[in-house]
Parts: sequence; C-alpha cells; structure tokens
Amino acid sequence: MKRTTIAVGLLMLTVGFAQAQKITGAGATFPYPIYSKWFSEYSSAHPGVEVNYQSIGSGGGITQVTKGLVDFGASDMPMTDQALESSPVKLIHIPTVLGAVVPIYNVPGATDVKFSPDVLADVYLGKISNWNDPLIAKDNPGVTLPDRKIIVVHRSDGSGTSFIWTDYLSKVSHDWNDGPGKGSSINWPVGVGGKGNEGIAGLVRQMPGAIGYVELIYAIQNHIQFGQVRNASGKWVKASIEGVTAAAATAKIPADYRVSITNAPGDNSYPISSFTYLLIPAKPADANKSKVLKDMLSWIVKSGEEQASSLSFAPLPQELSDKVLKTVYALQ
Repeated sequence: MKRTTIAVGLLMLTVGFAQAQKITGAGATFPYPIYSKWFSEYSSAHPGVEVNYQSIGSGGGITQVTKGLVDFGASDMPMTDQALESSPVKLIHIPTVLGAVVPIYNVPGATDVKFSPDVLADVYLGKISNWNDPLIAKDNPGVTLPDRKIIVVHRSDGSGTSFIWTDYLSKVSHDWNDGPGKGSSINWPVGVGGKGNEGIAGLVRQMPGAIGYVELIYAIQNHIQFGQVRNASGKWVKASIEGVTAAAATAKIPADYRVSITNAPGDNSYPISSFTYLLIPAKPADANKSKVLKDMLSWIVKSGEEQASSLSFAPLPQELSDKVLKTVYALQ
C-alpha cells in the first residue's frame, strides 16, 4: 500500500509539471477560426495546458515571434530570406491548412457578381469607381448593377491576407505590379481600412456599395456575398475547398514550405488561394514549452487536419502532411 501511495504521488507530481504550461502565440486572422478550434480542443484534451492565441494579423505575429515575445507566430505570408536572416530568433515555417481569399461585396440588388482579374486590380487602383462601369457589366450580363460609387475596403494592419490579395494582383496586373506591388502593408491607392478579417467583413456589411477581401469562412459566417473570379485558365470559379485543393496540387513545394500558389493553372483552381503557416522557433528557450508545442503540432497534423473542411479550409494534401509531420518530429 505504501509503495502504491508513493507511486501515485510521483505520478501526480509528474502530471502536474507537464500540465503547468501556458503556450502563447500571435498572428494571422486568416486561419483564426480553425486555430481557435484546434487550440481549444488540444487544451481540453490536455488538462492544465493552456494555448493563448492572439489574432492580431500576420505582421504583428512576425514581429512578436522574432522578438521572442511569444512561443510561436502565425502568418499567411512566408517570411522573406532577408527577414529570416535578420530575425534574432531562427524560425521554421510549418504549413497548417490552405484557404481562399474572396472578393466580398455589398451591392443592393446585385447577386452572383463575377470579377475578372483586371477589374479587381483596377477597382483597387481606383481606375474603376462605379458599380455600373462597362468593364464590370461586360462580365456580368443579366446582373443589375446600380449607378453607385464603389467603396474600396482594405486592411489597415500588417496582414497576410493582404499579402495574398496583393500577390495575386501583382501577378495579374502590370499596373498593380509596377505600382503598389505586393506586401502585408502597402500604400493603398484608394479606400478605407479595417483591422483584421473581422474588420473588413464588418465594414462591407455596413456600407452599401462596398467591396473588400477576406478569408472564405469570414464571408460565410457573416452571410456576405462573394464573387466568382476568372482563373488563369479562363474559367469562372467560386471559392471552395475543392478549388483551393486544385490550386495546391499544381505547386512544387520547396523543402522549407515557403511557396505562393496564387493564380495557379488548371480549370478547377481557385486563383486566390494560399497556405498559412505557424512560425516555430528552431531553438526554443524553454525546453518544457517546446515539448508541449511539438506535441500540439503533431496533434494538429494527425488529428486536426480532418476538421479543416468544417470551417471551409482545405487540409494539407496527404503527401505534404506526411512530410510536415517528419519536420515536426525533427524539432528540438
């Protein structure tokens, strides 16, 4: 009996030590709906382990993790070679899911609006400023387009969603590429700013005549209309898990996973698709936190991926998932 009591006591001490972990992360709003679900379920399955994630935008996440202020960061925008080299904390990109950025709009009386690449670029350049512009009407025969000013809405914070959007516009428009260019924070030619995907969705809902861009789930959850986009093969495609998966299937994934899949070829590819990443320190300062973080990442790959589609994200393709799991196992 005495030995049993001692053994149980030691077990309780061991479990208590393992549970006394608070993991902090910050970054992208793009994957927040699935991250919130994952982190909550992981914490519930590991009593005492708390995962606190702040949805502050990719730019903020990169800043905080490179300064060592959080245990992990999150970004839809792969860090550049220069950013990685200059970071005081060496970071590894771990892709988690794929998603779609969609053009949302609030145009009374108009439904199922289509947006060609040049129209999206010209709207955000300020060259197209009215909903009944002939270039928009040309792509939307039979759709009633009002004589109403277009209110352009963009992100006000450092945003991976903005990077995906502007990366796409830079590929499909010479004027955009030679002008504002791509980035998480750019000098927007026109429009009003909103913070986070939530902010963009809220502004578009509130303002008739508005257009914006958000990750697909934010459009669905907020009941906001989003348009079809003409892809690189000339097909009109509405964002879907299948369209994002088709875009990813065309990509050659490098060893460090940093890749752009916007404007991907293929009839079924949705053109404004992207991976999103967790940014993990290669040499963590806290060994105990590192063990919990590594376990959480393996849980995400092995169990979390199957939940992605319920929130309109595309899970990692199986071959890539297997590769990512090996990367996770190799973490310190």
